[in-house]
Amino acid sequence: MTESTQSTVRDVALIVGGGPGISSSCARLFAKNGMHVAVAARNPDKAVLAALENMHGVGRYACDASEPAAVEHLFRTLVHDIGTPRLVVHNIDGRVPGIFRKSVIEADPTMAFETLRNAAFSAFLVGQQAARLMLENKPDANGKKGTIIFTNASAALKGFPSSGAFAMACHAKSGLAQSMARELMPQGIHVANVPIDAAIGWTQEDGTRAHRLAGTTVDDNMADPDHIAETYLHLHRQHRSTWAFEMVLRPWVEKW
Repeated sequence: MTESTQSTVRDVALIVGGGPGISSSCARLFAKNGMHVAVAARNPDKAVLAALENMHGVGRYACDASEPAAVEHLFRTLVHDIGTPRLVVHNIDGRVPGIFRKSVIEADPTMAFETLRNAAFSAFLVGQQAARLMLENKPDANGKKGTIIFTNASAALKGFPSSGAFAMACHAKSGLAQSMARELMPQGIHVANVPIDAAIGWTQEDGTRAHRLAGTTVDDNMADPDHIAETYLHLHRQHRSTWAFEMVLRPWVEKW
C-alpha cells in the first residue's frame, strides 16, 4: 500500500443494534464524517436500515448479538468486507417486551434472563470481539487504537420500582464497561459508558420528534438522537489525556 493510498483509508465504525433512533443518527453522522459505517441487527432488512444503505452507503449485517458464534462471525465478516473497526457502538436496550413494568413478584424468570442476555451478555460479546481486534490496530496520532461505546440507561444508576430485570441488566453493563475501561484504556482503547436518562424522540415522517410511549417532543423534553450521536463522535475524538468514561445524558427539564 502506497503512502497516498494509506492517507485515503477510512476509519471503520460498527454499530450493533439497528433502529430509527441512536443507531441511525450515529450511522448518518459517522458516514458524513468520512467513516466506513456498518450496522448489525437481528433484522437488517428494516426499512430504516435500507435507507441508510441507499443514502449513506452504510453496510448492513445480520446478527443476534446475544449469540457468541453470531458475534464472532459478524466481526470476522466485517474485517473481510470493510476492515478492522476503530469505533464500535453497542446500542441494544435488551428488554423483552413482556418484562416491561412488571413487579419483582410478577416478572417472569425466563424473560428476566433474556433481558440480561440481550443487554449485558451481548455487550460482553461485542466488547470482547472489538477489543481483540482493536488491540492489533496501529495507534493513531493520539495513541489510540480504538473506541468502544456502550449505550446504557438511567436504570444503570438507579433501580426503579417494577424494573428489576432491566436494572439488573443495566448495572451489569456498567460493571462490564468499567472493568473494560480499567483494563483496556492503558492499552490504547477508549471505553465509555453512556447512560441516557430520558425518553429518546427520533424524527418522524412529519418532521416532529416522538417516542412510541412518551408521545411527541415538546420544548426539547426528550433526548435528541442526533445530539447523542454528536456526543459519541466527540468521545471517539477525545484526547487521551482527558478520556471520559461515563457521560450521563439527560434533557434540561429531566427530574433526577
